[in-house]
Parts: sequence; structure tokens; C-alpha cells
Amino acid sequence: MGLYTINMNMAYREDVIGIYEGLTVVTQKIYKLSTLYLLEKGILTTPPNVTMPKTTEFIMSKSYLNGFKPFGEKRALNDIELGYLHHGIETNNIGMQLITGFAQCAEDKEIKQYFKKGADLAKKQIKVYEELLLHSDVQFSASSGSTVTNSRVAPFSQKLMMFCIYLLNGFGIVGGSFGAVFSLRNDLSMKTALFTKDIYFYANEGVKIMIKKGWLEEPPQMEVTLR
Repeated sequence: MGLYTINMNMAYREDVIGIYEGLTVVTQKIYKLSTLYLLEKGILTTPPNVTMPKTTEFIMSKSYLNGFKPFGEKRALNDIELGYLHHGIETNNIGMQLITGFAQCAEDKEIKQYFKKGADLAKKQIKVYEELLLHSDVQFSASSGSTVTNSRVAPFSQKLMMFCIYLLNGFGIVGGSFGAVFSLRNDLSMKTALFTKDIYFYANEGVKIMIKKGWLEEPPQMEVTLR
């Protein structure tokens, strides 16, 4: 949904805008159906509930931004921060199992090692996000609804598996940037920004592997004019 919206924002032809508009509608319908199905089956973990405020409050002190307080209490998480941490655990949990499965059936040693490194990065993020929630007395554990089997049969080619992780890395960088910008506690912003950096360098490593293997298609580019 996010990608189609971004692409629509860069489109100027009416027919191209119409394509992305239709794809957005279809994707939203599929998202609604799949979410309701997973909730009905008890597979999808819902975010922690937040008490609805009765009045509108405004931030009156810069101390609201404080997060680095080794000798004092940090303020409670607001609902935006809580939602981001929940989403971070949920997406990394799914990504960790997916990339673990990829690593299990990858034949190339370099690619296998790259996938294992990605699984470790996902575990690191899950651990930090869960610790942040527990520190605010929010007990939460995301459920993936499944576990990785012991099959060594690759469901896709290594090229496609690498491209899937390439896309997920892009989503991770966007999500990390979102968390860094909209978290109003400076410790949360710093942690999410550092994770975004880690994901960027991990993604860059994957791009180099894809280029080495001849798997990354070159986008069209501007013609070079002589001056």
C-alpha cells in the first residue's frame, strides 16, 4: 500500500495514476481480508490497549523528550511509540522466520551467511523493543503463527530470495526512519536511528552480492550529453 502511494505521487500521466489507484484499492481489500482472517483464527497478536484520553493535553516541558536518565524514571510510552514498537516486533519476528528459512535452503555459502546475519539483526531488534516495552510495564510477545520446518528444499531461486530480502530491507529502513522521527523520547529515537543505520549497511551488503551475481537489474537512466 505504501509503495503504490509513493509511486502514485511520482506519476503524472492519467493512465499511470489510474493503475496505482486500482492497485492501492486491491491491496487494501486483501489487507482487510487477511487481517480479519488472522484475527479470527487467533494467529495475529493485537497491540496492547491504551486508555482513551478524556481531554486534549499539550506538552508543557522539554523534559517530555528525555529518555537518557540513568538515575531517574523515564516517562511512559505514548501510543505512537507503543504502536511503533509493537509493529517493529511483529515485522522482525516474521522477517526472522522468513530469512531463517531462506538460510536453511540456500546453496551458496556467501548467501547463506548473509541470510544468517539478517536473522541475527532481526533478533537484536526484537530483543531491544521487547525490553523497552517491559521497562514501561507492557508485557508483549508477538506470535508468528508458525515455525520454520526442517525442509532443505528451496521454495524460490536464490535470486528471488535475495530480492525479497532486498525489498524487506527497504521497508525496514523506511519503518526505522518513521520511528526515529515520530518517537518523542530521545532514547527511542536514537535506538531506532541506529537500527536504521544497521539495516542500511546490511542492505548495501546484499546489493553488492546481487551485483556480483549479476542479479540486480539496472534502472533506466538519463542520457549523458557532451559539453
